[in-house]
Amino acid sequence: MGIKWMIVTQNLYRRPGVKAGMMKTMIGASLLAGSLLVSGAGTAVAQAKPTLGPYGYGAVKLGMTVKQARATGDVVQKAPGGGGCSGWDLKKYATPKNSVGLYISPRVGVAAIYAAKGMKTPQGIKIGSTTKQLKAAYPRIKKDFHGFYVITVPGNKKAYYNFTVTRGKVSEYGMALHAQDCFN
Repeated sequence: MGIKWMIVTQNLYRRPGVKAGMMKTMIGASLLAGSLLVSGAGTAVAQAKPTLGPYGYGAVKLGMTVKQARATGDVVQKAPGGGGCSGWDLKKYATPKNSVGLYISPRVGVAAIYAAKGMKTPQGIKIGSTTKQLKAAYPRIKKDFHGFYVITVPGNKKAYYNFTVTRGKVSEYGMALHAQDCFN
């Protein structure tokens, strides 16, 4: 491979109107781009884990209809709605038998998405984050009358985060539309 490369570069240097310095720069850039593709450096961005927020998780967005959510290929139905909200899971994050990972309302679409272990908000909060970390990430967060920490999702005024804190650490959290009609 080294010999073929030398022959190619020597022939390119002899082309009329192309200066050797410019050709070296073009060849260097081509080699760098090729090495990045071979090493997989370009795939790091594509493989980054999606965050829960500000509009949903991955391809599943708050407000999507059942049809739109199914079309993502990322959800599976767990509980029929019987005319009301139906219970679903994200395929990558199955929940235990008597729980769901998200609700879909016939009126507002995907109404709520709950975090699974390993998910983070764009501000870096995850299950296991401390109350101090939670308050640092969301300085305006308030505790509601049920004892949950609640704040409008930064970047999405139509939704809110709801965090449960147990013994000083986030034990559960999710995001929901302010207009959701699936739970109190």
